[in-house]
Amino acid sequence: MRFCRTALLLVAVVCVVGFPARGFAQAPSAGAGLAADLQKDWASLKDTMTKLGAAMPAEKFSYKPKPELRTFAEQLLHVANANVNFIKAIDAKAPAPTIDAKATGKDEVLKALAESFDYGTTILKGQTDATLTKSVEGAPRFLGPSTAARLVYRAMGHTWDEYGVMTVYLRMNDITPPASAR
Repeated sequence: MRFCRTALLLVAVVCVVGFPARGFAQAPSAGAGLAADLQKDWASLKDTMTKLGAAMPAEKFSYKPKPELRTFAEQLLHVANANVNFIKAIDAKAPAPTIDAKATGKDEVLKALAESFDYGTTILKGQTDATLTKSVEGAPRFLGPSTAARLVYRAMGHTWDEYGVMTVYLRMNDITPPASAR
């Protein structure tokens, strides 16, 4: 019995003293924090959207499931425009790409999409954890006062919403979305 109490006490001491020394007390690793996380997520989203756009054949960029809906090309251009409009409020001095909202060809649409993500990457690389938590001027009115981080999250959330829509466009054309391919 005495051995069990001693063993339990030893385990408790190791847990209380040992874990903070090994895990919690360590300085954050390089690349940790809000700015680094947003940059990683933004790059990953660019990759996902690029693959999604590339999966649709060029001749299907004019496809739309119903007459009142956007074409596949218009969906991608909508994402590109939204990316630029959300992100430009973070750094109004950085030149934003001009997105041709009337583009219809696969190459020009994918180029516009890439430019919108590259613009976001450039803006995000200039941010720190501290600057991302500051309010920005020029946020879209429907959002009200917003931090830079909120604008990036809104841009990414919007893109994910549209991604979900566009996967249906692919599936209606018997194309498995790249993220679902096995």
